[in-house]
Amino acid sequence: MAYDKPYQLLIFDWDGTLANSAAQIVSAMQQAIVDLELPPRPDHAISELIGLGFDEGLALLYPGADIPALMRRIYHYRAQAMTEGPTEAPLFNGALETLEALAREAYWLTVATGKSRPSLQRSFAQHPGVRDLMLASRTADETASKPNPLMLRELLDELQVPVERALMIGDTEFDVHMARAIGMDAVGVTCGVHAPARLTAAGARALLPDVSALAAWLRDQGS
Repeated sequence: MAYDKPYQLLIFDWDGTLANSAAQIVSAMQQAIVDLELPPRPDHAISELIGLGFDEGLALLYPGADIPALMRRIYHYRAQAMTEGPTEAPLFNGALETLEALAREAYWLTVATGKSRPSLQRSFAQHPGVRDLMLASRTADETASKPNPLMLRELLDELQVPVERALMIGDTEFDVHMARAIGMDAVGVTCGVHAPARLTAAGARALLPDVSALAAWLRDQGS
């Protein structure tokens, strides 16, 4: 049964929204902290920053530190660690199937993430089914980091979609804040790192347990 789509463009965060990666990110950062003999930080302090660009997150995790120097140390460490073949985080159950269903319904799918471009490319290589569905993507190292809405503006401009025809889907208040900053609707998924109350307070139009619930929600909006 046909229905009027409320949006044309769907913009997805990656970590915590499409990929079940929070625990892996926290574990990797904790290992880097130990190996580089940095001041310890609790798990929750690291997880709170997932979704931000790497330099923004480090600045909040280590206020007052020489962030460029710290980034160089961590990037060097990570480049060495890559030789051990780290695995990419799995997608949430039903995420790929939902994206495929949305593409069949002629939605345009994109990604806006706090990851770097090389990191997103590794994720795409591990999940080619997702990569092949995405019309465009933006990462924090090639534009402004969340919650600055520049990456959303760039996607709108690239695909020539008005803001009222686009929807941001993410698991953090950073995702919601950047969408609302330009008048874009946002839906929060509660499978990630920020509590539902934070997503609602940031202005999420709705809360879903995960991305697999999105297709049904969209149909309800267009009925």
